[in-house]
Amino acid sequence: MEKIIINIDGGSRGNPGPAAFGVVFSRENGVVIKSYGETMGIATNNEAEYGGLIFALKKAKQIFGKENLKQYVFEVRSDSELLVRQLSHRYKINGEKIQPLFLEAWNLLIDFSIVNFVAIPREQNSAADHLVNEALDQKNKQKTLANL
Repeated sequence: MEKIIINIDGGSRGNPGPAAFGVVFSRENGVVIKSYGETMGIATNNEAEYGGLIFALKKAKQIFGKENLKQYVFEVRSDSELLVRQLSHRYKINGEKIQPLFLEAWNLLIDFSIVNFVAIPREQNSAADHLVNEALDQKNKQKTLANL
């Protein structure tokens, strides 16, 4: 089974504040398949992390085909220890806003055969982090231009 690495990151300027996520799909050898960075309105850092995960799971179904997902091992890498530990059932989901996001992600996982969640240091998540900041900077630039 081929392993697909999915690096995700989410960030918020203000917490809560303008938020975005970054997602990078790559093969085990490091070759990037697709990458995305998108804003998501006002949210906390944790909500943005979950937004990235949910987006990644939906996008995986589109990229690889829902019927083919079971042919792959997916490794989701995130620098959010909270997200990784919640999805590994090591932390409880207490936040009112996080619970529905967790449930949405959990329901999306049904179509996958193997998804491993791995906490990585922020330095090892620079590509996804860059996409977060790029999306937020672009949104801020558009807002500034609209005010001229």
